Amino acid sequence: MRGIIRVIAALLGLSAVVTGVWALVAPGSFSAAVNFPEHRHFVHDVGAFQLGIGATLLLALIWADGLAVALAGYLVGAVAHTASHIIDRDLGGATGQTALIAVFALVAAGALVLRWRELGSVLGRVEPEAAPPWAGRRRTGRTVHFEVRAD
Repeated sequence: MRGIIRVIAALLGLSAVVTGVWALVAPGSFSAAVNFPEHRHFVHDVGAFQLGIGATLLLALIWADGLAVALAGYLVGAVAHTASHIIDRDLGGATGQTALIAVFALVAAGALVLRWRELGSVLGRVEPEAAPPWAGRRRTGRTVHFEVRAD
């Protein structure tokens, strides 16, 4: 079952990333395809958020720490959101809004770096090694294996 869940998460993540890139790169085409009123900035925002969601799903497949995954996904979305505000500054909005979104992205980046350091620079899954008296035992799924060792 775990394999199916990972495949579904990967497909959803890729779909969200593709949707996000499409909305960011070709907002008119995206709006027409989904029958959404064409407003470049709002479609760019949709793209930024989809990119963040997709990154979160894909990172969850390779990183073991949920907080690091959430911070990284937020960071991806916030950077894309900041970029969309900069690109769309001719459509309105306040410079303060763009600056605030950029500050949040920097705060997320800082928190991610701190979390990475807290984890000893290891974001992937690490299998613990058994202490010497337990070295002959290991778990695979629901089964515990015992090995006889002659010392």
